[in-house]
Amino acid sequence: KADLVLLAMGFVGPEKSRMLTDLDVHLNDRGTVARDEQWMTNVPGVFAAGDMQRGQSLIVWAIDDGRRAAAAIDQFLSAS
Repeated sequence: KADLVLLAMGFVGPEKSRMLTDLDVHLNDRGTVARDEQWMTNVPGVFAAGDMQRGQSLIVWAIDDGRRAAAAIDQFLSAS
């Protein structure tokens, strides 16, 4: 069991790895990680941002995604 896991995937987007499979994280039609408006995947407490959910894009989008996801994670943890 882990309290926190952060994956920095770079430009590759979501790796079709055992971790995503084991967690049963859903992918969208583009093959990136699906998330809701709060940046959470279908698995409670698992969030996705940047290339993981957007696909390869500009770093400015990844930075913006990361900030928004961090705020959503903070809100999620504060409510727990």
